[in-house]
Amino acid sequence: MNSPLLSRPDLNLTATDWKPVAADSSQYTGSKQAIARGFGGASATYDSASRLQKHMGDAMLAALVVDRPESLLDLGCGTGWYTRKLTERFPGAIVTGADLSPGMLRQAAGSGIARARWLQADAEALPLADRSMDLVFTNLMIQWSHHPEAVLAECRRLLRPGGVLAMSTLLDGTLDELKQAWSVADPGQPHVNRFEEAARWRALTEQMLPGSELVVDDIVLPYDSPMALNRELKHLGAVFKGEGRRQTVTSPGRFRAMCRAYPGSEAGEATATYRAGYLYWINPS
Repeated sequence: MNSPLLSRPDLNLTATDWKPVAADSSQYTGSKQAIARGFGGASATYDSASRLQKHMGDAMLAALVVDRPESLLDLGCGTGWYTRKLTERFPGAIVTGADLSPGMLRQAAGSGIARARWLQADAEALPLADRSMDLVFTNLMIQWSHHPEAVLAECRRLLRPGGVLAMSTLLDGTLDELKQAWSVADPGQPHVNRFEEAARWRALTEQMLPGSELVVDDIVLPYDSPMALNRELKHLGAVFKGEGRRQTVTSPGRFRAMCRAYPGSEAGEATATYRAGYLYWINPS
């Protein structure tokens, strides 16, 4: 296989049978099980709410040029949206969609994607052979990992010489407007997921994947209201997943206070900023 080439476009964006592997949930920590359940519970609504995921995944596909790959991995495939696109883009390749969530995989396996294989597995310990992939494509998955360095090591292990990693994540600065509003409406209580700082992410990826390229861009999406943003996050299964939050349900009064405090929402509408990180790497050996 010839060496793949990357051609990065402008990333300034504005607006078969499922055979589970390692499906014994007892091997996962409680928080990993919670993440899998959260996304699995959103599998039926995920595609309709995934504007950001589609913006970022489409940008990665547009940036990627791979010469006749034989084996591809869609890591954190979710409902299989990009597994399908990869089978269409590379009709001669064997495409595997892998995800931690059995609910997401059931949705993917039932969507009629030809030539796709499905794998339930933890991205930090994938049951796949060394140097078995020409492309690892992973869109907005690694930010949910407890040990991102382990995920990067697995991607490096799987790629053949000349193989490509195309990865996206969210970085610190994401949903700052929502974080600010909740700090007023419910002081001291976390409501927004924390994401890695760009500088720390760059240092980690340069250490793990020498020669990698990290592109950082802010994506601003409009919403009808702050509550519409909150509903979208819920439909994605991307609500707050950290520790330290009270266990009781957030009251309607606090939600109303959050909406009043949301920056620029005086007319009812709202915008949300997502700090996107796009990582590209070609395995040199």
